[in-house]
Amino acid sequence: MESNDTKKKSFSEIIKGETPVLVDFYADWCAPCKMMPPILKQLKSEMGDRLNIIKIDTERNPDVAIRYQVRGIPNLILFRKGEVLWQQAGVVQMPQLKQLIEQKLEQS
Repeated sequence: MESNDTKKKSFSEIIKGETPVLVDFYADWCAPCKMMPPILKQLKSEMGDRLNIIKIDTERNPDVAIRYQVRGIPNLILFRKGEVLWQQAGVVQMPQLKQLIEQKLEQS
């Protein structure tokens, strides 16, 4: 899901880019989090290069989770140029997620 150049950049560099970034905050022990990968894979296939999607493990990156007030997981945050455009905790189904993202990108 991530390209090699995405892995070399820091989180703050990735979210400041021109391309919007959807971040999926998760933990391995979180059962609902396991529902997100197929949804995100489908979203990526539909949106292609218009959206980058990355996953952040809250157990390994607590500082990032705290900075963005991630209290419940899964937690999705949409960034563009470092700005939070949208944030929601819980599983979001693909059609609703795509619609929300496209709406937020049009508004910003």
